[in-house]
Amino acid sequence: MTHDSNETDDLDLFRQAIRGVKPIKVDQADTGKPRTDHARLRTLRQGAVRPDNRIKVDGLSDQFVMDVQPEEELSWASNGVQESQLRKLKTGQIPFDGTIDLHGMTVEKAREILWEFLAEANRLEIRCVRVTHGKAMRKDGRKPILKSHVNTWLRQHPKVLGFTSCIPRHGGTGSVYVLLKRTMLEGRDE
Repeated sequence: MTHDSNETDDLDLFRQAIRGVKPIKVDQADTGKPRTDHARLRTLRQGAVRPDNRIKVDGLSDQFVMDVQPEEELSWASNGVQESQLRKLKTGQIPFDGTIDLHGMTVEKAREILWEFLAEANRLEIRCVRVTHGKAMRKDGRKPILKSHVNTWLRQHPKVLGFTSCIPRHGGTGSVYVLLKRTMLEGRDE
């Protein structure tokens, strides 16, 4: 019988301890991490590649975009670029004097910013720049949009001699070194 009296005492102690406590109405823990709004992401992705009806005069075409893989190394050189120059570019031996990050931009915004950036680099007679496009590794298996567009645009730009994916410490396959044409300024010794 002492057993029942101990249970009664324990139950009374428990009831006293929780007096005034309100039961929880939600049975799931709040981890603090917001839930992914897949519908919103889908809309943003569609908006990023939606064609703009304005006429572009920058010479960059989106008619045929070469899809690339997230980890694919990019490399291209125009006619006349020596293999040794491309090799130096690929190994990071040609220092870059400007950098731009296109992460999170729409395709149209990235195009505009990239065109302005390359125009400024040309104006300043910069030989090499770095463009970070990201690689957008996606769970759904879709190709990286900005990386594919940047790969296509750089091949069309009149001032680009070549480009290669960066070495890991400069962004790896999420960035490219871009070798630019220069018109020698007066008095420069190169």
